[in-house]
Formats: sequence, C-alpha cells, structure tokens
Amino acid sequence: MSKKDQEISELKAKIESTAQAKALELAEEMSKKDQEISELKAKIESTAQAKALELAGEMNKKDQEISELKAKIESTAQAKALELAGEMNKKNQEISELKAKIESMVQTNALELAGELAKKDKEISKLKSTISQSKDTCQIAVLEEQRKAQDALKEKENKIVELTGMVNQQKNEAALRENNIKETYEIQLKKKQEEVDYYKDLKTRMSTKMVGETLEIHCSTEFNRMRPLFPNAYFEKDNDASGGSKGDFIFRDYEDGFEYISIMFEMKNEMDQTATKHKNEDFLKKLDDDRKAKKCEFAVLVSLLEPESELYNTGIVDMSHRYPKMYVIRPQFFIPLITLLVQTSKKSIEYQRQLAIARSQSVDVTNFESRLNDFKEKFANNYRLASEKFKTAIDEIDKSITHLQKIKEALVGSERNLRLANDKADGLTIKKLTYNNPTMKEKFKEARAVEEDEDE
Repeated sequence: MSKKDQEISELKAKIESTAQAKALELAEEMSKKDQEISELKAKIESTAQAKALELAGEMNKKDQEISELKAKIESTAQAKALELAGEMNKKNQEISELKAKIESMVQTNALELAGELAKKDKEISKLKSTISQSKDTCQIAVLEEQRKAQDALKEKENKIVELTGMVNQQKNEAALRENNIKETYEIQLKKKQEEVDYYKDLKTRMSTKMVGETLEIHCSTEFNRMRPLFPNAYFEKDNDASGGSKGDFIFRDYEDGFEYISIMFEMKNEMDQTATKHKNEDFLKKLDDDRKAKKCEFAVLVSLLEPESELYNTGIVDMSHRYPKMYVIRPQFFIPLITLLVQTSKKSIEYQRQLAIARSQSVDVTNFESRLNDFKEKFANNYRLASEKFKTAIDEIDKSITHLQKIKEALVGSERNLRLANDKADGLTIKKLTYNNPTMKEKFKEARAVEEDEDE
C-alpha cells in the first residue's frame, strides 16, 4: 500500500505540475494576445496618420494645380475659363470622393479593430473558463487515477496468485517430462552402446579384408536399393587388374547409348584396433591412376578413415586441388554424390556429344594424317632400301664390269696368243720341220714314195 500511496502522491504532483504549467501557458498566451492587440492599435494609428499625410499631400498638390489653373485662366482667353471651371468642378468632385474614401477607410479600420478586440475578449474569457475547467478535471483525474491504481493493484495480486500456481504446475510437469526424457534417452543410449559394442566385437572378429568388404557391400546394397533412379547405369566391381592395380567399383551411365558420366570408386575402412592408422590422402594417387587407367571422368573415395576429422565429417570434400575431379565422402553421402554428379553431367550431355563428334572428326583427321605420315615413312624407308639395293647392284655391276673387263682383257690376250699360235701353225711346213733334220727329210721322202706307188 505504501507503493500505491507513493504512486498516488506522484500522480497528484504530476497533475499539479501540469495544472501550473497550463496556467503559465495561459498567462503567456494572454500576454501575447495583449501585445498583439497593442501592436494592432499602433498599426491602425500609424496607417491612419499615413493616410492623413497622403491626403494632405494630395490636397496640397490639388491646390497647386488649382493655382496653376487660375494662373493659366488669367493668362489665357475667356474661352478657357469655362473649361477651367469644369475642371475645377471635377477636381472638387475628386477631392470630395477622396475625402469620402478616407473617411470610409478610417471607419472600416475602426470596425476591424473593434471586431478583433471583441475576438480577443472572447478568447480571454474562453481561456479563463478552460483554466477553471482544467482545475476541476485535474481533481477528477486524480480520483480516477487513484481508483484505477487500486483496481490494477488488485488485478496484479490476482495475477501473481495465478502465475505462482501455473509456475508450480509447470515445474512439476517439467520435472515429469525431464524424468521421462532421461529414461528414454538412457534406454536409447543403452541400445546404441550395445550396437557399438556389437560392431566393435564384430570388427575384432573380422579380418581387415572383411572390414573393407563390409563397406563395399554396404555401398553396393545402397546403390541397388536406388537402382530404379539409374535404369541405364552400369555399376559393378572393377576386376580388371591388368594395369597392375584396380579400384573397387566403376559407375557408368548412358543416355541413348551415349556415355555421359563415369566414376571410379574406392572404398576404405579399417579396424579400430589397427596400430598404424591410414589417412585418406594415402590412397588418392592410386585412385587417380585407376581412374586414368579405366578412362573414368570422376574419382570418389568412400572412406571411414580419420573418423575425428572435421573436414571429412562435414560432407562432400572436393580434392580437385590435388587431383582432377576427385572427391572424398563418408558412406552416407554415397547416393547423394552420385545423384549430384549425374544431374550435373546430364545438363552437359549435348555439349559432350558435340565434343565427341568433334573429337571423332579430329581423330579421323589425325588418323588420316598418321596414315599418310606412316605411308610416307614406309615409302621413304622402302625408297631408302631400294636405293641402297640399287647402289649395291650398281656397285656389284661395276665390280662385275671390272671383273669382266679383266676377263675380256684375258680373253683378248688369249685370242692374240691363239692368233699368233694360228699364224705360227699356218706358217708351219714340212720344209720348215725338216730344215736341218736329214732324218725327217728321208722319212718324208719315203712316205711320199709309198703314196706314189700306191697311187699307181
């Protein structure tokens, strides 16, 4: 109640201060209005004096004009006298009209001043009445505020009671919910711990090869479960180790017989008790080599290695800064990454087709050029061999010619000797044979004699 009394006293002080402020404002307004009235009176007096001075000046001007006209009349003929008299009448009329205007202006200004004074008096009376009314309203407002404060105090007390009850009820409900949540989480935690223990025990009983194959089976199962999304896709284990190494899985997808995407997958897992822990980067080079060997566009390492790494646990990690078009993911991102790469590659199918056509055309040109170059090389080789053989044949012919020349010379020499021998044979006679040989002469004589006897 002391607080309420303080509030009521503060309200009274505020109301009194506002009433005083309003009274001061009204007094200031009254003084301003009085000043305005005095200023208006001074303006009216100054304007009336100015008008009187103007009229006096005009009267002097008119008197001067009249005197000038009189002088002109006296100096001019009698005919002008009538005109001057008419002009005098006009001037007198104008003077009377000006006087009437001045009087009417003075009267209108006086009426306006009287009206403004009456308005100011009305405003002053209104202000006085509002001041008296404001005092009454201030008292009424104080009583009303006191009543409102008491009502608000009662409402607040009732609300405090209600809120305390609601708070106690909510505390009880929160305690019950907390206990229920604790129980449910303890049950779930126990189940998860049992699962962890089971998998740890399973890993300890499994060999290293089986641990890796478990991840491969998981990824294969996930893909086969989502295979309807990829009706034309090829997803099989990589069993071709002819190049010295192989990956785990190869994914290829086709549209209208055109291969628009290919991915080489490598799955890596290890046992928790393994002494030497591997890193994902240890397998990136081999994966890139396998990708190139199998002519795949992308390479993806599905890894459970480095389980505490924030980098690999955040999602899909792009390793293109190390090796082109390579990603490292956790198993839960296996299908999302395939879907993402497939959708991205589908947008560029037309460009890939055009590129394949351009490549095939360039390959045709390259094949033609290579065949032409091969023909040139083979022709040049054959020409070289034929030239060498021809040169060898020429050399052999030259050698043969030299040999035949020697044979010719030998034959020519033998022919000369034979000719000489023939000449000698032709020059050989019995006479020459029996020359200085009496025995042979006797023999030939006997032979001739025998022949002659036989002839007879």
